[in-house]
Amino acid sequence: MISMNLELINPYVLRILISVRNKDSINAISKRINLSYGWTHNWIKKLVNLNVLELTRMNVCLNDDNEFYRRTLKYIKEVLSNNVSFYYNALSLFGIKYCFTNTDGVFIWTKGGYNISRYKNYYPIFIKVKKENKNLFEDYCKKLGLRINKNNKIFYMVNYLDDFEVSYCDNIPVDSLNDTIKFMLKNKYNFEPALEMINEMYGKKLKVKYKEVMTNV
Repeated sequence: MISMNLELINPYVLRILISVRNKDSINAISKRINLSYGWTHNWIKKLVNLNVLELTRMNVCLNDDNEFYRRTLKYIKEVLSNNVSFYYNALSLFGIKYCFTNTDGVFIWTKGGYNISRYKNYYPIFIKVKKENKNLFEDYCKKLGLRINKNNKIFYMVNYLDDFEVSYCDNIPVDSLNDTIKFMLKNKYNFEPALEMINEMYGKKLKVKYKEVMTNV
């Protein structure tokens, strides 16, 4: 039995093992995990020494029967796949075109200040995914034990589209602020507090009657 190498249980190796595909390259992996080529190569060599990966002149090949790799995936499925933050953060490692939309657009543009109708046992994460990336996205979700279009617990609520525009808020891919405002206005009853926040944060002049009453405690 191969014991878990504690030196390799770190965020960089975890990101590599999440992101790596059956046939890959150091350059592609380094771009997906946002780490320099040199450091990516360094950690990949350590994984090669454990027989998790095979490194040729041009390619990185995954040995998905390797015990270290299988134990890492087991940890991800048993622990991280029940973590909301992991659902948000893992997407950037897939190398696909995606963005957050609807309620998550509101959540991101309000800097986490407004969240509605989501709780531990029902937490949809609303995203758009480019249709040509559908199979790749679903393969990653299957590999990591991440749920898609379910009705309970944490799951991705996915809209597959031929293409779409992506804006960024704090480097997070998301619908544009204007499109997010349009979504809120269509559902104004639920999002009046968020619209007020948008007014204050971005200097908008939306007609919103809601204003939280402040009281002295």
